[in-house]
Amino acid sequence: MVQRSSLAAPYEVPLLAVCLLVCVATGLELSVNDQYADFSLTTTPGPLVSLSCLVQNSSEAEELVWYREDGEVDLNDANKVNISNVCISPVTESDNGVTFTCQLARDDTVQVSVTLDVQFPPDLSGEEILYVEEDKDVTLSCNAKSNPQATAVWYKDNSTLTLQEDHHEVYLTSEVFELSIQTVEASDNGTYTCVLSSSIGEGSKDFHLIVEDKKSIFPLEAVIAAGVVVFFTILFAIVARRDKIFKCFKKSSDTAL
Repeated sequence: MVQRSSLAAPYEVPLLAVCLLVCVATGLELSVNDQYADFSLTTTPGPLVSLSCLVQNSSEAEELVWYREDGEVDLNDANKVNISNVCISPVTESDNGVTFTCQLARDDTVQVSVTLDVQFPPDLSGEEILYVEEDKDVTLSCNAKSNPQATAVWYKDNSTLTLQEDHHEVYLTSEVFELSIQTVEASDNGTYTCVLSSSIGEGSKDFHLIVEDKKSIFPLEAVIAAGVVVFFTILFAIVARRDKIFKCFKKSSDTAL
């Protein structure tokens, strides 16, 4: 029994060491801006955004790597070990939805991601004058970009536009808000206003639609001009051959006598 205990003792020490290593390894984690799991960071265009990644529960020097979407961020050597910072300046609307990920260089399973939630109101203003001929189609288009997504409404002459089937068509995406009018009529003449509203702002744009009379298929001016040319051509031909024409008339008269 004593011998069996003395033989088992040397194997207990490595086993204990392995357990301690496993505990240390599983305790190592990262945090970004004090967040230990993936998160969304709400901001607005303009201000600088700083992301700070820290190695937690490690006594060793750990190298960190940053990614913007699928592309690696270029870091200097002093900004890679145990703590690493990334700054986004200036923040723009195009940064909305972009994900930054900090991870261990030696183990990409240890990581934290942050997705930028860049909030901005609809950027819509000004006015536009459109001329359209009767029976033609026309499309009024507004920029619909905003975050959060805005609600969109069309007005005509300061009243909510009543949509008519087979005459009006509304198209809305995260990029554009459009009103199409098929086979324009004289009654479509007026001012159309596209209004986009979100929880952080509103934007609008006016379209002054001027409906013109339908043009004839054969332009009257061109027909008149062509007629004048033909008339003078015939007239000049007659003048140039007047002697022969008069002789013919004279011979005809003499024959008749």
